[in-house]
Amino acid sequence: MKAAVIVFPGSNCDRDVAVALEHAMGEKPQMVWHRDADLPQVDLIVVPGGFSYGDYLRSGAMAAHSPIMREVVARAEKGVRVLGICNGFQILTEAKLLPGALLRNAGLKFICRGVDLKVENTDSAFTGHYQRGQVVNFPVAHHDGNYFADAETLKRVEGEGHVAFRYVTPAGEATAEGNPNGSALNIAGVFNEKRTVLGLMPHPERAGEALHGHTDGKPMFASLVETLS
Repeated sequence: MKAAVIVFPGSNCDRDVAVALEHAMGEKPQMVWHRDADLPQVDLIVVPGGFSYGDYLRSGAMAAHSPIMREVVARAEKGVRVLGICNGFQILTEAKLLPGALLRNAGLKFICRGVDLKVENTDSAFTGHYQRGQVVNFPVAHHDGNYFADAETLKRVEGEGHVAFRYVTPAGEATAEGNPNGSALNIAGVFNEKRTVLGLMPHPERAGEALHGHTDGKPMFASLVETLS
């Protein structure tokens, strides 16, 4: 499997995900600067977390118009897998590769802690190594992670199985208690219609080694390698 990580001014999780990919693939991913117009031939593109362009205007709004994003959108439309994490999720919604938008957290505070998630769909290159209904724990670190979409979009996302991960309690219940940011339907991550693009607010790359305290993110990268190699 060949992978590329997009780097924006303000990215701060690009190296984290590069390390996770290297551990899974056995080789380093290619780091691609946001002003580049071309992408190497890869099987996976990762849009990492951080504060691209300082989160000016809206989180991800400026990054979505970077030169490299035109090529990311073109590759996604051809079926290349794209993973957007945290700010990357925000960028993918701004680029219209995923439905909905990310608003300010309901509590209007930055959240940085581990959260419990239920795996809702395992029929994808990203989630094939999980069990449906499995509860995992990933860290979150965001101020604008409140997933929002209109009622029709939410009905479609839910009904067509495009919810990838949902915020839950440790017992696996999708309640207000388990929802850290007010996201509609407790949604933590969504797929596009073909499940070739995934955006999620929690950080699987920060739960990939025992020293992290959790290894629940490791199966995501193992699944990608197995599927795309």
